[in-house]
Amino acid sequence: MKKRAVILSIVVGILIGLGSFTFYYGEGLSYMSKDPKACVNCHIMQPQYDSWQKASHHTVATCVQCHLPHNFPNKYISKAENGYNHSKAFTLQNFHEPIAITEKNSRILQENCLECHNSMIENLTHGSTTDANATSCVKCHRSVGHGEPMGLGGPLRPDEKGGIEQ
Repeated sequence: MKKRAVILSIVVGILIGLGSFTFYYGEGLSYMSKDPKACVNCHIMQPQYDSWQKASHHTVATCVQCHLPHNFPNKYISKAENGYNHSKAFTLQNFHEPIAITEKNSRILQENCLECHNSMIENLTHGSTTDANATSCVKCHRSVGHGEPMGLGGPLRPDEKGGIEQ
């Protein structure tokens, strides 16, 4: 019985050690912040970060404010989903290039546009942004978040595969 306990302790210790090292090496704690620099821990996000710095919203909105839900539980659920998907895609090197926003994250982005700009657009849209076939804000205002689109992927079409969640 003691032999099993020792083996189990060693296995658990190795897993905790590997997990801790991976979390430290991957700068895991930085993902708990709102700092946009956390988004460029992975080199593939550098073009998005660089273009955000040149866009009109960079002084008023961060990655988290645009790309994650604003309410408490959904924000951290989305962070966990995106973190898992990013980790898996970058580890296995099976992501769409240029990186593209998924349909789910496009909906989150749209909701955040509407929430932040509600007082300005309320009288202009009259529900046209919430219909199932509504035109998204970024169709016309694409350069707001990331400047002029230069090699940045857009939402994946239903027939495309391999994109990762942002």
